[in-house]
Amino acid sequence: MTQLVHEKLHQVEGILKELDIDCWLTFVRETTDAGDPVLPLILDHPLTWQSALILTQSGERIAIVGKYEDEAVRSSGAWSKVLTYVQSIKEPLCNELNRLQPKEVALNYSLNDVKADGLTFGLFELLKQHLSETPFASRFLSAEKIIGTLRGRKSPGEIQRVRRAIATTEEIFLDLTRYARPGHTEIDIHGHLHDAAARRHVGLAWEAALCPSVTTGPGSMAGHGFPSDQLCVSEGNIFHIDYGVRRDGYCSDLQRSWYVPRTGETRPPESVQKGFDTVRRAILAAAEVLQPGVEGWTVDAAARRVVIEAGYPEYQHATGHQVGRACHDGGGVLGPQWERYGQTPFFPIEEGNIFTLELGVDLEGRGYLGLEEMVLVTKKGIEWLSSPQESLPLLPV
Repeated sequence: MTQLVHEKLHQVEGILKELDIDCWLTFVRETTDAGDPVLPLILDHPLTWQSALILTQSGERIAIVGKYEDEAVRSSGAWSKVLTYVQSIKEPLCNELNRLQPKEVALNYSLNDVKADGLTFGLFELLKQHLSETPFASRFLSAEKIIGTLRGRKSPGEIQRVRRAIATTEEIFLDLTRYARPGHTEIDIHGHLHDAAARRHVGLAWEAALCPSVTTGPGSMAGHGFPSDQLCVSEGNIFHIDYGVRRDGYCSDLQRSWYVPRTGETRPPESVQKGFDTVRRAILAAAEVLQPGVEGWTVDAAARRVVIEAGYPEYQHATGHQVGRACHDGGGVLGPQWERYGQTPFFPIEEGNIFTLELGVDLEGRGYLGLEEMVLVTKKGIEWLSSPQESLPLLPV
């Protein structure tokens, strides 16, 4: 992953100039247990003792780390200055900030973006103690915009990895259609998709107990629920999967739906087809609006309008989120102006962002019908990264 770290660090200098922030400080310790979400973007191995990673608008990359970890940091070739300490980080940290004299020091805390909120309260208090005899303890500001921009503007290497994760997921979905049949329980399907990932030597995009989400009808747990060992793929119901893999450190997140026909049915019933058509039209409406400079809530509103005007209840989640190193990659969301999303629906969309477009409808007596696609934001709109589901297939019985 070292090449990706170089790509991301190269982006930082320009982002700091763009935002006119002269110093960004990432302060961590014991990162295998409580790692900052941004750390893998700027350093490709864990840190043990208190460590300070300082990036500046002028292009300096300063790592202050404990003895026995300095050589590993130097070996990456990504950091222009590596300082080491044994007893206390306070002196080298204060010395570097006194030399740099930053007008402000951006720290990794955020009210809005969980991926920019990696600085623990304890470390924040410790940092204030270290800097108590300097003016810098009164110059802190949130690094939210730095981190959101850095995570969101995918580098060429990141985009390539996401493409591969999507391709693997679509291959697994194709394999699933040869396996899933009426009578298979949700637990059966869940295990099959775990095995499919393991055979391809890839991980899962989120917690194994919840990835995939499997729904087989109206009795299934909604959203991020656990699969049942009683509920089965059943005729007359919707069979729906929410699934993603992690390949080369990057994730996919896709949803697919099938109709399980009753004896004699050669196409989905009219009510089921209407549900699918509505979901697809809503996703296409979102895709039409999605482009650089637009705020995420407007994309959500375009999709939400289609669903409501078709007579379905308003869905209770955002229309899309960013994907990258994490399935939910932080930054702006394609979401409504609800308090739960903070300011994230107002973050402007940027070229290089990778988003999901996802929503669904509950069909009475048949279950949840949902779709989720992945797109790359380009200069003038979007590129479909996944192969959009254009029709509702019948699952063989």
